[in-house]
Amino acid sequence: MGVLRRQIGKHPARVFTYKGRPLKSVNENSWESALKRAGIRDFRWHDLRHTWASWLVQAGVPLSAVQELGAWETASMVRRYAHLAPEHLAPHAAAIDGMLNVTSTAQLRLVGSGL
Repeated sequence: MGVLRRQIGKHPARVFTYKGRPLKSVNENSWESALKRAGIRDFRWHDLRHTWASWLVQAGVPLSAVQELGAWETASMVRRYAHLAPEHLAPHAAAIDGMLNVTSTAQLRLVGSGL
C-alpha cells in the first residue's frame, strides 16, 4: 500500500509510470528486473489484478460490476472471488436455523425423558 500511496500525484490518471509516461505494457524483463530491485520473489503481474478484484469483492462490490470493471469475458471467471463475500448466502444458510432449533429441542426432550 505504501508503494501505491507514493504514486499519488505523479501522474493525473495513471498509477504506474516510467519516467513520467504511462505504462502501456509490461514486458517480462522489466517486470522481473523491478521485482528483483524490490526484493520481491514469486510474484506475477496478474497477482495485482487478483488482489484488486479481491479487494473490490470484500468491499461489497457486486460480482457483475467487478466483471465489467475488470473486463472479464464471462461471469464464471469472476465467480472465483465469490467466496470472499459470502454475506449474500447468510439468509439462505439461516433458513435451516429454525429447523435445527426445533430438532435440538425435540432431541433434548427425548434425552431428558430417558428414551
